[in-house]
Amino acid sequence: MKITAFAGAAALALALAAPASAQQKFVTIGTGGVTGVYYAVGGAICRLLNKDRATTKIRCSTESTGGSVFNVNAIKSGDQEFGMSQSDVQFNAVKGLGQFKDAGPVADLRAVFSVHPEPFTVLARKEAGVTKFEDFKGKRFNIGNPGSGTRASMEELLTELGWKTTDFSLASELKADEQGTALCDNKIDGFFYGVGHPSAAIQDPTTGCGAKLVPLEGPAIDKLVAEKPYFSKATIPGGMYSANPNPTSTYGVVSVLLTSAKVPDDVVYLLTKAVFDNFDEFKKLHPAFANLDPQAMIKNGLSAPLHTGAVKYYKEKGWM
Repeated sequence: MKITAFAGAAALALALAAPASAQQKFVTIGTGGVTGVYYAVGGAICRLLNKDRATTKIRCSTESTGGSVFNVNAIKSGDQEFGMSQSDVQFNAVKGLGQFKDAGPVADLRAVFSVHPEPFTVLARKEAGVTKFEDFKGKRFNIGNPGSGTRASMEELLTELGWKTTDFSLASELKADEQGTALCDNKIDGFFYGVGHPSAAIQDPTTGCGAKLVPLEGPAIDKLVAEKPYFSKATIPGGMYSANPNPTSTYGVVSVLLTSAKVPDDVVYLLTKAVFDNFDEFKKLHPAFANLDPQAMIKNGLSAPLHTGAVKYYKEKGWM
């Protein structure tokens, strides 16, 4: 008799709890390494969205992931509602090119807004005797972890240069969080990283062991920028990092917040509203956000269609 009563009470408790839990929506933003700017973007968005979670019933959390390609695939599979990506990876996903050639276009991929520029940043160990990218031939170089946008862009650059990974004495596949330490510990001579600036991942090795920024320029870079709509020339300002007083010429992409057409309009609308209604606060959450312009963010670097929930907000603001 007691067991039956207990079971009945448990069933009643579950029935009472069900409506409350059904109302709460959980969303995840896939980011990148914890020292990268993607992680800061996800954290900033969730912070603003969670401020009103008592009203919106949306609870936002970030996840440190393998980066752009991983995030697109996780959005496609429904494991993440949102994810950060480089604009070139987004372009390839929409078109079914590059890393997405075998699986085909990601038809449901949608853009929410672009965020900061991401110059490709090459760092060399101070003692490596490197002044230009070509000097890394025969040296130990980190090409980025599989599944990251950095790795995809690195492979594109190597193809344009006519190089193979075997042109390095070691082509390591360390994650973004590991490469700065490896450089200062003399385990690698350099690395390539697409990241917004200033970045702790660059600041730590420049301060810790005097690492040097290496320019990315020349005919191969000019050709990539001319032929690929998602690339543009960029400059990392002189003096931003210790031991690097001069500007560094490079090229890069733009970071984009992506989602799926399957994510409900109201969820995307409320996330977009949380960011842009609190935009001054958002810009203060990381130095890489300082010069962002909302009207540029809703068009720059977006090759995936905008999500209808985001469009609703942009039309309300008179931006579209």
